[in-house]
Amino acid sequence: MKGILKLAYKLLINDRAKFTALLVGITFAVLLMVMMTSIFAGVLNRSSSTVINIGAKLWVMDPAVQTVANTIGMPDYVLDAVRSMPGVKYAVPLFSGGALVKLEDGTYQAVSVIGLDDTTLYGRPVMEQGQISDIFAENSFIAVDDSEFAKLGNPHVGTTFELNDHRGVVVGVAKVSTSTLFGVPTLYTTYNRAIQYIPNPRYTISYILVQPKSAGDIPAIQREVNRLGYMALTREQFESRIAWFYVKQTGLGINLMLMTLISFIVGLSISGQTFYTFILENLEKFGALKAIGTRSRELVLMILFQATFTALTGYGLGVGFCTLITTLAKMRLPDYAARITYTNLGIALVMVIVIAAMSSYVGVRKVLRIEPFDIFRG
Repeated sequence: MKGILKLAYKLLINDRAKFTALLVGITFAVLLMVMMTSIFAGVLNRSSSTVINIGAKLWVMDPAVQTVANTIGMPDYVLDAVRSMPGVKYAVPLFSGGALVKLEDGTYQAVSVIGLDDTTLYGRPVMEQGQISDIFAENSFIAVDDSEFAKLGNPHVGTTFELNDHRGVVVGVAKVSTSTLFGVPTLYTTYNRAIQYIPNPRYTISYILVQPKSAGDIPAIQREVNRLGYMALTREQFESRIAWFYVKQTGLGINLMLMTLISFIVGLSISGQTFYTFILENLEKFGALKAIGTRSRELVLMILFQATFTALTGYGLGVGFCTLITTLAKMRLPDYAARITYTNLGIALVMVIVIAAMSSYVGVRKVLRIEPFDIFRG
């Protein structure tokens, strides 16, 4: 068996032109597949950036909310009702809204403002400069140092700006785990300052962040919130809801799925055609092996080994090139949202296995039909 596989390997790499063409086709297909799925994963991850960065276990919201950016205000009695529910350790309000700020150089910049509960500051970011307690000072805001930080003019402690004719002062710079999706910088302040500085409708509570006493209390809390006419979602459920919105409502998922499918078809066509040509050119060698007593299953094993070896080598090269391109792009383009995950790699691997199986199937059929008599007669 070892000798058969060694012979298959030598037959494969002996024709360097065909072997290179096979590798290029599969590598290019894997590169496109992983790139498309990683961009999709990155977009979905950034679309839930507020949910990830705040880190609350349970989010209470209006049932019509589909993304974290499109908030619908809730009356104050909902907060009081949630706080009185059994199993709730504590619940705090959160403000999330957009605003337009005037920077020191006179330019205007859209920002996302997060208003934290004045008492607990639940969901506060990790500070890089300044102290989190400085957020209670007059006109104070905390800027988030993410991929959009430069749009605020790279502010530092003491930088001033205007927000709806109110003076704002940067008292700290914080870091978060995930940047936003739409290229908008983020400012943190207190809840009361946010609703005071930003015009709002009558109801100002965007979300209620709930800390349950235990994980087992979450289903009961969700049922009680539903009786109030509102919705309570865990962090994972909220992220899934946001992801489903972008997949279903925006067409993003369909477009990237089509690109991934096209990449698969390109890889399949190139590798299938090249591998079939490779089998045709080596048909005499397979016929000679069959004539000297090589069994059909050993010939099939040779072809499967050749297809699998080529596919996995191309898969490794494709993933490597994709990782390199993604790394370089993130170094040069802060807004680049690609994110390579195990799911992306698994999807690409399954598609590569399908390409290898279909390519080898064509070769197996051709080799099994050959008769040694036809080879030697020619």
